Amino acid sequence: MTQLQRKQQFYKQLILAKKALKSKHFKVSFYHLENTHILGQKHVYRHTLSHYWMLVHGIKTHSLKEVIGQLFRIIASVLFTLFWVPKGNTGGSNISATKPIPVRKELQKYF
Repeated sequence: MTQLQRKQQFYKQLILAKKALKSKHFKVSFYHLENTHILGQKHVYRHTLSHYWMLVHGIKTHSLKEVIGQLFRIIASVLFTLFWVPKGNTGGSNISATKPIPVRKELQKYF
């Protein structure tokens, strides 16, 4: 798979996440946002965009933990993406921001 295909899948997952969020399917939405994070974490803009939408998700679900976690992750994504990212990390505040995780099976073909 190419970088272009990974980028295209990132935006596809983002669209799915936004649709699910709008329909209040919060678990489905967050799953797709985690996929955007995995796919976009090596690109500053896409990495930061995935955290921005996780922040929106946190606001809409009234999760103070997620909101605070994403505010810190947005800053970190801008500052550190070009230097180091933990591969496969899903990006939510429910997991350490520095923990590498095996890439989900359905996304492995993009790596």
